[in-house]
Amino acid sequence: MQTMALVATPREEGARAGMHELWAPVRAELVRPPAAEADEPATPNGVAQVLAVSVPLYRDHHFAELAAVLPALLRDADTLTDDGRSVRVRVLQLAAGALTHTRQFDLAELVVRRALADARDRMESSASVNTLAWLLIRQGRLDEALSLATQWADDLEPRMSRATAAELSAWGLLLLRASGAAARNNQTGVAADMLRLARSAATAIGREVRPEHENVRTFGPTTVRMLTVEDALVKDRPDTALRLAERMPLYAVRPTISVRSRHGLDVANAYARLGRFAESFGKLSEVQAGSPEWFPNQTPARDTLQTIIDGRRTLTPEMRHMADTLQLSL
Repeated sequence: MQTMALVATPREEGARAGMHELWAPVRAELVRPPAAEADEPATPNGVAQVLAVSVPLYRDHHFAELAAVLPALLRDADTLTDDGRSVRVRVLQLAAGALTHTRQFDLAELVVRRALADARDRMESSASVNTLAWLLIRQGRLDEALSLATQWADDLEPRMSRATAAELSAWGLLLLRASGAAARNNQTGVAADMLRLARSAATAIGREVRPEHENVRTFGPTTVRMLTVEDALVKDRPDTALRLAERMPLYAVRPTISVRSRHGLDVANAYARLGRFAESFGKLSEVQAGSPEWFPNQTPARDTLQTIIDGRRTLTPEMRHMADTLQLSL
């Protein structure tokens, strides 16, 4: 039976306390009526330069700093004419990704659909579709996510003998989204098929790459291997997950910090399910130290810490502090 058949209403965890206040200027900029023509409209080159400075803030999970930069960046991007359309789409994609990370799903969906409508070609569109599918998965709208990612993966399927790395990446990333949605929806056969195809795309590329149409995402053998670990956990095979995590292929381009941090949570979860609580908490602490602004928004971190708490007789001060950070009741 599919998971969604058992769910009356998809689960949607909202933003943490204080997040709406921090992002209020961004929200105000995104929902304001169209402005009159600016006296000195921004230039594509100027907006691109600010975007280039902003992307590392997203990549490194510095969301508070990004929230301060985005209102002016969005305002300038909105003044661009058709020659700056691609830059405007990238700015919207950046905002949608950050809003999804911080669980502001209603606004994130509005922004990513705006980026999708403004895209110039299929490759540019695929980045927005990937974000939209990820957003739907985080909201628990698994049927919608699977349908969207599958449809676009089918439309983008390249001819392997002549496909570019960018084309293979776009296809592979959508296959990974489809696999993730299917696995969570208890459609294990579909998930396995999608993961197998994504692995073939990564093998054809032969290395980890950062495609031009993406702000931060990478694709390649390492990204696929990390998502394979997640798939094993969804299937309740923590021992398999740890075995897959042991030998991770390394390349000059590394997966994004989001993928690496999520992989770290998967490893911590696997340890916890096997009763190896000290190793699990050590991994959680490592992920928290690497992404302190990202960590409190992660439901898997909370679930793993709850498993540790349930399995131990006593808690250390560090565990209690992490529970406070994750807003977990003891």
